[in-house]
Amino acid sequence: MGPRVKIKFGDEWVEGEELEFEPLSEKWNEYRCSDGSLVKLKTVVSKITRLNKQNAQGEPIYVVASTNVISATPPKSMIGG
Repeated sequence: MGPRVKIKFGDEWVEGEELEFEPLSEKWNEYRCSDGSLVKLKTVVSKITRLNKQNAQGEPIYVVASTNVISATPPKSMIGG
């Protein structure tokens, strides 16, 4: 079991448990922009907490802390010297 924490969820403080996890895949999403640039984005998770609260279907609610990693590569014609 991980550390017990309290997280603000909506208008209330809810107890939960920080879960240990192992990344199985962190793939890049790639987008080609109209100016020819390639923009890549990936989300990297830093913390997962399971709350002691359920959604309308009775499933546990998870709160995920993450960071977006962004890489942009302009076309060679846009790179000045």
